[in-house]
Amino acid sequence: MIKAAIFDMDGLLIDSEPIWTEAAREVMQKVNFEISDALKLQTTGLSIKLFLDFCHKIQPWNTPSFEELESLILEKAHRDILANAVAMPGAIALVKQLKATGLMLAVASASHMDLIEGVLRRLEIIDYFDTWHSGELEEFTKPHPAVYLSTAKKLGVLPEECIAFEDSHAGLRSAHAAGMITISVPAMEVYDDPKFNLAHYKINSLEKYILSEMSGVPQNTFEN
Repeated sequence: MIKAAIFDMDGLLIDSEPIWTEAAREVMQKVNFEISDALKLQTTGLSIKLFLDFCHKIQPWNTPSFEELESLILEKAHRDILANAVAMPGAIALVKQLKATGLMLAVASASHMDLIEGVLRRLEIIDYFDTWHSGELEEFTKPHPAVYLSTAKKLGVLPEECIAFEDSHAGLRSAHAAGMITISVPAMEVYDDPKFNLAHYKINSLEKYILSEMSGVPQNTFEN
């Protein structure tokens, strides 16, 4: 029996991926690192630490430090997200609908706790959520399952009693490894990528989610 719904935030509840990309592109100019569209797709859903590690393996640099670059990316992205980010199609309606069914709701994100709370307040849906949790508080963040396991524990439910909504592959791997029913909502440019076949259900928008049809292990994994 499903008792809770857990949402990723960036790219799932809010259209913030372009903002993160622009912040990273601007800051990474300090080390003459160009972020290609292909690299953007490869790193979507990763924490900034994992993103910087990924970039450093491609093109190493000495200074500024990882910590300095992370701080600059966070500062710009947080400011712009809280000022400009808008809800993804269907996100607010789905949150309200699922809460009305009696489910507990949570956010499990790679973003910092203050940004999660700020976004929920910006979207005026904070009162619908029972808790939220950041991968930054874990030893390992997405694609490791820790953030989802800790979120379920905070809710007082078992992982298998949760449905998890994710747009990125890293996030999908995290929720899947935690043992949850996974709902993948990939961006249009990667929707047909077979790596998203890991999900129990795949939809192209939160507007397409139907609780009565997508809350258990399916006969047919995909819903188009």
